[in-house]
Amino acid sequence: MRKRHSIVLAVLALAGCGKEKPQQPPPPEVGVVTIAPETVDLTTILPGRTDPFAVSEVRPQVSGLLTKRLFTEGGLVTKGQPLYQIDSAPYKATYDSAAATLESAKSKYERYGALLKQNAISKQDYVDAEAAYKGAAANLQSARINLGYTRITAPITGRIGRSTVTQGALVTAAQATPLATIQTLDPIYVDITQSSSEVIALKLALQHGTLVSNGPQEAKARLTLENGTPYPLDGKLQFSEVTVDPTTGAVTLRAIFPNPDGILLPGMFVRATIAEGTDPKALLAPQQGVSRNEKGDPTALIVDGKGYARLKLLKVSRAIGDKWLVTDGLKPGDKLIVEGLQKVQPDIPVHAVPASFAKPPAPAQKGR
Repeated sequence: MRKRHSIVLAVLALAGCGKEKPQQPPPPEVGVVTIAPETVDLTTILPGRTDPFAVSEVRPQVSGLLTKRLFTEGGLVTKGQPLYQIDSAPYKATYDSAAATLESAKSKYERYGALLKQNAISKQDYVDAEAAYKGAAANLQSARINLGYTRITAPITGRIGRSTVTQGALVTAAQATPLATIQTLDPIYVDITQSSSEVIALKLALQHGTLVSNGPQEAKARLTLENGTPYPLDGKLQFSEVTVDPTTGAVTLRAIFPNPDGILLPGMFVRATIAEGTDPKALLAPQQGVSRNEKGDPTALIVDGKGYARLKLLKVSRAIGDKWLVTDGLKPGDKLIVEGLQKVQPDIPVHAVPASFAKPPAPAQKGR
């Protein structure tokens, strides 16, 4: 019995010696980028529509028969250029009559002046003659103005639309329907809208010094046409309205663009890229390193000083290229995990290496 017991103990001892402790798997390898502050120009892309720099509706200031149209519809006209001619004969006759009346009144006024010095007439007669002379002069001036109004000229420089009347039409002074409309299109306005919350955030950033303004003289704007073509000339931001539209919660921004070739026409839909300012300490995180939790909040994993993955809740304001502009949750020097995320859970050790796109290129091998 003692011998059999010894054999069993020996077998159990050998079995115990054969068991080894399981080895722990090595920490997963992850690619990281080091967060560092950058100087970033901030821009916003907003929809907008073109609006003429100036608009003038051409209306007659005297009534009469239209005898001529002196412009080409759709053409460019300059300020003071004749557009229409109204029959001037009735107004010329009125002018000539007023001129003759003035001549007679002037002669009588001068004659009464001489007689007054000789005490040959009363003071009242001289005053009446003077009043008649001044009234005749005023009537002549009015007749001259009305005669000039028979030639209708362009009040501004711009492109003129179609004419609503033809030769032989009877027009009336200050009629409701304009004869034509002129629009100044070079330069041209672009009216765009921005939400009031974005405007407030921008102003607060400027006040706190986290955003440096380019200044009103450097607030440039660029346009993209409706078909996706970039407009070749840069514009300049002019102003922001001081009131908020209660129906949309937006403010209107106005930019002005040169338009020498007439590419931009009134009412066109465009997209404007507005330069808002410069952030000298922007923190940018590659988008592949940022995900969303069940609440939709942006999160990221970083590697701490002990080599552990730590979950961070972020705040991001906008996308800049393929990166997010992070306003909270990251700090300079943080190692953001951007590769190997599928192998990582928060609070586990990891082996961090530079991300593949962050590694310097390998030196080229020399030929033998």
